[in-house]
Amino acid sequence: MRLTMLAALIAASCFAQEPAERGRLAFRIFCAPCHGIHADGGRGPDLTLGTYSAGDKDADLFRVISRGVPGTEMEAYGARLPDIDIQALVAYIRSVARSNQAPVHGNAAAGETIFWNKGACGQCHRVGTKGSSLGPDLTSVGRQRSVAYLTTSLLKPDADITPRYGTVTVVTRDGKKIVGVERNFDNFSAQLVDVSGKYYSFEREDVTSMKREPKSLMPSTYGKLLSPGEVDDLVAYLSSLRGAR
Repeated sequence: MRLTMLAALIAASCFAQEPAERGRLAFRIFCAPCHGIHADGGRGPDLTLGTYSAGDKDADLFRVISRGVPGTEMEAYGARLPDIDIQALVAYIRSVARSNQAPVHGNAAAGETIFWNKGACGQCHRVGTKGSSLGPDLTSVGRQRSVAYLTTSLLKPDADITPRYGTVTVVTRDGKKIVGVERNFDNFSAQLVDVSGKYYSFEREDVTSMKREPKSLMPSTYGKLLSPGEVDDLVAYLSSLRGAR
C-alpha cells in the first residue's frame, strides 16, 4: 500500500517534468537504498559505470527494473510502478552514466598475480571457473563496481557487506565456537560455511547461541600486507573483470 501511494505521489508531482528528472525522484524512493543516492553503488551495483551485467540497451534496463533478477536482491517493480515511471528510471540511469571513469593507475596483469598468490583472494573468491565460492563471485565485478568502491572494499571490507555474506557465529552446547559465512539465517536455524569450506547447519534449540553480524570474514589487513602500488595493481585487475557478454 505504501509503495502504491509513493508511486501515485511521483505521478502527481512529476507529470510535467522531463523523464530524467521524474526518474530521479523515483530512483531516490525505490532504488537509492541499494544503489546509493547518486546511483554510484552500495549494496547494489554502481549504475554510473554505463555498463550493466543484464545488458546495456534501454530495453534491457526496462526489463530488469520491471521483472527483477531472479537469485539476486534486485526486486521486480513492474507491478508497483507504471511503465512511464520505469521508462523515467531508465532515462535517469542513462543521465548519470559517466563516459569517463576514474583512472585505473595499476597494472592489471600484476594485479592478477597478486590476486592468486600474495593476496590469496582465490581462497574465498571465484573468477570464472577458478577459485572458491566462499565469498562473492568476482567474475563480473568490474562491470558492477567503481574503482573507488573496489578500493574501499579491499581496504575496509566491513564498510559494505554483500547480502548473505555476513558472518555467523555459533556456539555449540559443548562450547565449540564455529564462525563462517552466512548461507541462511532465521529465527530457528543457521547455515554457514567456514573458511575451510565445510558446511554446517544448526537448529537454534540445539546450540547455546547463534548470531549473525554485519561484518566480513575478509581480513582488513590488505593495507599493511600490500604496498600502495600493489593495491593499485589489484584494483586494476578487479576493474578489468567484465565476465561474459
